[in-house]
Amino acid sequence: MTAAPADPAPSDEPPVVLRLADCSKTYPGSPPVHALRSADLTVRAGDYLTVVGPSGSGKSTLLNLLGLLDRPTAGTFTLAGVDVAGLPERERTALRGRRIGFVFQEFHLLPYRTARENVALAQLYVTGRAADRDRAATDALERVGLGHRLHALPTTLSGGERQRVAIARALVNEPDLLLCDEPTGNLDSATATTVMDLLGRLNAAGVTLVVITHDPAVAARARRRVTILDGRILAPDEHPGATAAGHPALGKAGAP
Repeated sequence: MTAAPADPAPSDEPPVVLRLADCSKTYPGSPPVHALRSADLTVRAGDYLTVVGPSGSGKSTLLNLLGLLDRPTAGTFTLAGVDVAGLPERERTALRGRRIGFVFQEFHLLPYRTARENVALAQLYVTGRAADRDRAATDALERVGLGHRLHALPTTLSGGERQRVAIARALVNEPDLLLCDEPTGNLDSATATTVMDLLGRLNAAGVTLVVITHDPAVAARARRRVTILDGRILAPDEHPGATAAGHPALGKAGAP
């Protein structure tokens, strides 16, 4: 009698949030522009990854692919176990709204809406109940230390506060991935440190972060860093000594 095959040993690694496999992006033209070349990248739950590279290296193209704002020309891309490259646009939009939170260099806040209203707008496609949206927005703003600024207009907030509202908006739908594009680009150095401290604490609490940056100080906070050059993702640079928040002194930082 043949023994039944043993079950595979359980993996200690966290589940995969996204995976690029041999992904390329070519823009048509004469000559065509090969913006991303045979890219391989895996991000797991709880990861803190930074992507660095010079201007024109392909960072923006990679951001657009990871955020489901564009499609690869070749290769496969899975997000939360779903092969998204060939999905219809409506399904991609719904998946993006549920699974990905965006934080940009520009805050993209509506100036005539309060902080809570700006955050609640991200829930329009999640729930039709205004009370539920307000409750979720309030919770998200409290999470980033702005529970006392619910009714403030963006014009009355500092740059750091506006970026924290943007982070709350990105978090309100509890996404699998927080995708940050130069999140400190419009901030002075002290405010940038405060925002990065906040992102570090969110990561320590389990939020998966991918941060695209040109700033070495921002990149150094991550546990893992990849460099993109001429459209190619180079081998990852591991930082085993970094804390979950990406900075050894982060636990001493006060609330932003």
